[in-house]
Amino acid sequence: MAVATGLIVANIYYCQPLIVLISKEFHVAESKAGAITFLTQFGYALGLLFFVPLGDMLEKKKQILFTTVLATVSLIFSAMAKSLLALQIASFLVGATSIVPQLILPLSAHLAQPEKRGKVIGTIMSGLLVGILLSRTLSGFVGSWLGWRGMFWIAAGIMAGLLILMYFAFPVSKPHFTGTYGSLMKSIVTLVKEQPILREASAINALSFAIFGMFWTTMVLHFSGSPFYFHSDRIGMFGLAAAAGALAAPLVGGSADKRNPRVPIGYGLVIILAGYVLFYLFAYKIIGIIVGIVAIDLGLQCVHVSNQTRIYALIPSARNRLNTVFMTFSFIGTSIGSALGLAVWAQWGWSGVCITGIIMLLGALGIYAATYKKVEIA
Repeated sequence: MAVATGLIVANIYYCQPLIVLISKEFHVAESKAGAITFLTQFGYALGLLFFVPLGDMLEKKKQILFTTVLATVSLIFSAMAKSLLALQIASFLVGATSIVPQLILPLSAHLAQPEKRGKVIGTIMSGLLVGILLSRTLSGFVGSWLGWRGMFWIAAGIMAGLLILMYFAFPVSKPHFTGTYGSLMKSIVTLVKEQPILREASAINALSFAIFGMFWTTMVLHFSGSPFYFHSDRIGMFGLAAAAGALAAPLVGGSADKRNPRVPIGYGLVIILAGYVLFYLFAYKIIGIIVGIVAIDLGLQCVHVSNQTRIYALIPSARNRLNTVFMTFSFIGTSIGSALGLAVWAQWGWSGVCITGIIMLLGALGIYAATYKKVEIA
């Protein structure tokens, strides 16, 4: 499951180191080509909202396999795109159909023993985050050697192989919800109204993912310009640094099993803040930025895995719907962060991006502090 989540979620991030190559082929500004990152993440957010809840009423294995087939087709469309508009549409579809990791995570939580659920979630999240981060490294190298279309063809091949693996390896899981799709979607609203922990976790995660998306979208522009002038392969290498932070996810999950899982969230937000301060202070020092990358990814693990452990413990029969709310807000945050990062970059450059990220982090810490007593009592 960890392998599957990592390979499938990578589909959403292959495009980021390829922005410069895509802009050159279609003769558009890099900021305009960068819109495909926003569209991919926005598609992912809508897929989370409308498709992931079905995991509570459909047999999960069949849904996972069918959705992966659609992701494969969308990647082929991306590789064959003849215009920027066609690529934008295909990118949206890639995002909407790459929601399989969010079907796998509730399934893993269902299969895990309660006292080990945090560690299991952490292990699979480690695979997911490593997939997110190393996707940029792979994409950067492939883009440099084979062009941006080559990366999408390779991704489609990976999905085809993964279909075979999941068909034989994944267990069948019976659904818990017996109502209609309409009643299923209405119940999501009820969950938001009745679960304060879900609301708080979703708000904090949305801001954290926005900050995460802002960095990884604009760092491509930062390193492709003066004084670095890095090509896509060198930009992609920074994903290796981020993977170091992602590998901490099982440790974070294990910690959430043994203590109040809300505590690591506060630590995580402070660690992300420290990373952004490093980005600002060492804007043109590679080592400073690398340390900052490790920090923001370690911090994100603390926030995300701990929050996910908390929401999966609320209502076991509604884990897909809980995950829908949680991850929809998270990836809406990512898409907004990417779009905001591009806008801020165009006006104020790297320093503006860093200051914006710091302000957003202070907002997340404010929510964490303001809701502490209310959520703990609930």
